[in-house]
Amino acid sequence: MRYLIVVLLLVLSGCASQDRYIQWETQAPESFPKLTAIGYAPLATQPAKEASQRVLMAMQASKIAAYRELAEQVYGQQLSASSSVKDWMLSDDSIQASVSGVIRGAKVVKSYPVGEHYVTELELDFQQVWALYQQQHRPQTVKEVTYF
Repeated sequence: MRYLIVVLLLVLSGCASQDRYIQWETQAPESFPKLTAIGYAPLATQPAKEASQRVLMAMQASKIAAYRELAEQVYGQQLSASSSVKDWMLSDDSIQASVSGVIRGAKVVKSYPVGEHYVTELELDFQQVWALYQQQHRPQTVKEVTYF
């Protein structure tokens, strides 16, 4: 008998969710921050024979370094550390860091050589990030619920 009552309640509660219409409304955040990041790459250590190729490789490396810095600001950095003790003395200490994420909407503000390095400056405007996100995911809140 109890089993029949539980099944009946589940069936009726399933029907109850079909008696309303929910109208959704998208809400924008109150403020949009702008993040900046700078990436550096040495010119001399690039694996190319020609100076012009080293410059191009350093440009790309500095851009990747700047994107990594942006990802660290947006997603944080994961740290993994370990220490070993032998005979009551620290024998080994290691720390590993990693970052993972997707950066969309960043733009290169400046890219230029400085001495023996190449520098790239990036900017990430969250208003543009939000607009890009809206095109793909469209998060929404309940605007109105109509019951029948």
